[in-house]
Amino acid sequence: MRSSVRIIVDAMGGDNAPEALVKGALSVHGQGGVEIILAGREEEILAAAGGSVPAGVQVVDAREVIEICDDPATAFKRKKDSSVTVGLTMLKNGEGDAFVSAGSTGALLSAATLIVKRVRGIRRAALCPVIPTATGRAVLIDCGANAECTAEYLTQFAYLGSFYARRVLGVKRPRVGLLNIGAEPSKGDALRHETYPILQAAGERGELNFIGNIEAREAILGGCDVIVSDGFAGNIMLKSIEGVGSFLGREVKGMFLRSGLSKMCALLMKGSLRTFKEKIDPDTIGGTAFIGISKPVIKAHGSSGERAIAQAVRQAAAVARSGIIADIEANVSRMHPSAEQL
Repeated sequence: MRSSVRIIVDAMGGDNAPEALVKGALSVHGQGGVEIILAGREEEILAAAGGSVPAGVQVVDAREVIEICDDPATAFKRKKDSSVTVGLTMLKNGEGDAFVSAGSTGALLSAATLIVKRVRGIRRAALCPVIPTATGRAVLIDCGANAECTAEYLTQFAYLGSFYARRVLGVKRPRVGLLNIGAEPSKGDALRHETYPILQAAGERGELNFIGNIEAREAILGGCDVIVSDGFAGNIMLKSIEGVGSFLGREVKGMFLRSGLSKMCALLMKGSLRTFKEKIDPDTIGGTAFIGISKPVIKAHGSSGERAIAQAVRQAAAVARSGIIADIEANVSRMHPSAEQL
């Protein structure tokens, strides 16, 4: 494992920039060999840092900001001095080991694809959020809510998700499930029917630990380690999990504040309640990796605070050290189903 990694942070992206980005990133600087590079308007970065940054932190001045209203497909080209364009160019040139941004997802993906480039042979980069389950964590991998999906893409995503679960989450033999409305192979739409036999064949060859279709409820209960989905269904599942987590958190808190007795019970269960909150809190994960890009790019939520940014930086360091990109490069040929299978 590498002793140090340099994480480039887009200090100007997201609802709480630059304060949350700067303070969150600086809180991780020096931990476990993590070095921070902040890209953005220098005077605003220094102001957010309290006037100066710690020794070893690099500030790279980038005068333009990609706004949420900008066209995501072209913003980084028009704004060549933006924190996103400057930071990703540094990543491409080897001046950093990973990039973190809380800015526009579409703009970040477009810029990463065209500046840093995809791994040769990968047709589309995938979003790879990590979700909480009853038994731990799982990877929910899809192509984004607005992208068209095919059986070839889902096959590729199954491999990418499996590599991520093994390399980054430490799962020795990740169980790969195809998100569907039922477990039977006959369930679902044409996309699921086309994808199922291809993943089944990959499982029979020993390339994937494919367990078949999986329903959302079984996935949340820990039925698999990698959930493969088209972007539309995957996005609905992700947002539903986030909503249920927030609902449960509020309800549990309300139950323990109803009376003096319940407050005493809360004190006795303080440790367990903290563990439960950590499990369902999206800030614990911090960000979503773009898998298939030739270098690590992490997208933090637009509303991320300091804690979420700190976690996103830690995640970026873990991905940079994991060896996942080398894994993908070595196995690209396996990810494309033959013409007979499609």
